[in-house]
Amino acid sequence: MADEPLDPPTAAQAPAAASPSPAALLLRPRREAFEHGLLPIPKLIFPEGTLAQTLAQVKEKLAASAEGGGRVGAAALAEALQISQDQAALALATLAAVLPAEDPALGADGGGGADLRDVLLFLYIQSYKRLVPRAHKDSPAVADVWPSTSAFDGYLSALSPIQLVRSNSRRFMPSQADEEIHQLSYLQKHMANILTLLADSVEGEGDDSLVLTIESFEHLGFLVHFSEGTPLSQAATFFANSDPDMPAAPVPASQVHDWISQNISSSLEFSTEKSTSKEGSQQVTSDIDVTMADANAANPRNSTRTGSNPAYYRNTTFVEGFSKTSVVKHASDVKGHSLKVLNCHDSVIYILAPLKYATVYGCSDATVVLGAIGKAVKVEHCERVHIIAAAKRICIANCRECIFYLGVNHQPLIVGDNHKLQVAPFNTYYPQLGEHMAKVGVDPAVNKWDQPFVLGVVDPHDSLSHPAGVSDVQAESATRLDPDLFTSFLIPNWFGAEGQEPMKCSPFQLPEIYWASQSKKLAVLEDVKKTIWELQLDDNRKKELANTLHAQFKDWLYGNFSSIHSIPCLLLCLF
Repeated sequence: MADEPLDPPTAAQAPAAASPSPAALLLRPRREAFEHGLLPIPKLIFPEGTLAQTLAQVKEKLAASAEGGGRVGAAALAEALQISQDQAALALATLAAVLPAEDPALGADGGGGADLRDVLLFLYIQSYKRLVPRAHKDSPAVADVWPSTSAFDGYLSALSPIQLVRSNSRRFMPSQADEEIHQLSYLQKHMANILTLLADSVEGEGDDSLVLTIESFEHLGFLVHFSEGTPLSQAATFFANSDPDMPAAPVPASQVHDWISQNISSSLEFSTEKSTSKEGSQQVTSDIDVTMADANAANPRNSTRTGSNPAYYRNTTFVEGFSKTSVVKHASDVKGHSLKVLNCHDSVIYILAPLKYATVYGCSDATVVLGAIGKAVKVEHCERVHIIAAAKRICIANCRECIFYLGVNHQPLIVGDNHKLQVAPFNTYYPQLGEHMAKVGVDPAVNKWDQPFVLGVVDPHDSLSHPAGVSDVQAESATRLDPDLFTSFLIPNWFGAEGQEPMKCSPFQLPEIYWASQSKKLAVLEDVKKTIWELQLDDNRKKELANTLHAQFKDWLYGNFSSIHSIPCLLLCLF
């Protein structure tokens, strides 16, 4: 099933065996398409006034050059849009990553040919602009918490992670529900044009000249889905209970438009009411989405509420708002196929689970470990954050002074206003890592950590314009981390088994220059450890020495919490 969770839902969350009546269904936008499927390539984004007409022309060009079965390859897409072959290949790879189900002809890496209908839907939503942040009720207070020398000066200051934590409120930021309402409203506005692109022309007059087959109708699953898990064609009265041996007759596009518009309107009404009812509450609106166990059973504040209405089961786990703590999520704790780490500061976040999608947003002075991500990771508006990720692909946007320890099968995509980014090879290990990578399809034999693909400094999908530069200015790239500064990151062992050295056990091969540097450091530490234990000291003096070193380590740790992974792992085992 498309977008089914990697772990099966519980009985309370599983879709009902019988399809609910259409009136009971809630139509949702597919977040993945909007959150991981937008590329800041100017030639993919057409002015709204000419969007439908331009894409109709693009459809004709692509249809004329399409391969067998209406398939579009990178060469045809590059020719039709007048973009480079690399950009066309990136577009198809991105499309493959956000499709609701695997397309064998396209391939998981986008190297084949994409269905023309999926390409058109993908190109259409490139015109989408993200929701504008709400104005803060106390603008002077907000201005006071953010230094004027920040890389996020100007419009990006509204999205500064430190501003978020120090202002002690994120109510002025769009919530998950706000964004969904914005996405549904966009689809409602453009649905007539979208259906026209998917429709076939037949003999007739007016609205009767455009019809949709059941196959074309089901491609709308790229943009919308029912939260209960009911397929679109089963929910639609005009296609429901179709005989598989006798294809359903095409339906007028106008009839489809009326049906889907009614469902969007009902969902918007419901979502707006739910969002309004949350205003003024301490409960974050996104909590209706959350399906996660307590981050730490010993800490009551780490618990989150799970919506009892199965309509809210949307396969997303949230880790949000943690400060000065550690959060550990194993596979058994994470429900669904997507995860979001939002607004966490001075913390270490361990996500040791196989997932399809992950987002890290608005974090500062933190370390985030992502176990295995089979589709896409996006890291946005983060400062002084260390990301450790084994993933198919990663997109980095508007980040500052971050280090990325990567095992990635595709070139890291860098977009937006970035400053002082560094990349390094993957540097950690936990016993289930290989199993998790195999489950989501991350290939340990391919690691393109040091081959960034850099696009523009301005993201046209942001509703706010950047005060400096133009859309074709290239974003700042990332530099390789100095091998002398590279160290392994030791994940604590919560299961009591014997610890394993990340450098030796990592599924990704470490480049020779980093291996040599790491080996040299470990050899020095072994010499120090040996020297200490060979000192001719009585037991009391040895105990004093150990206590002194531990005290110095604690003092260092309190001042360098976010850089804990710079400690060579053997240091933790000296005593």
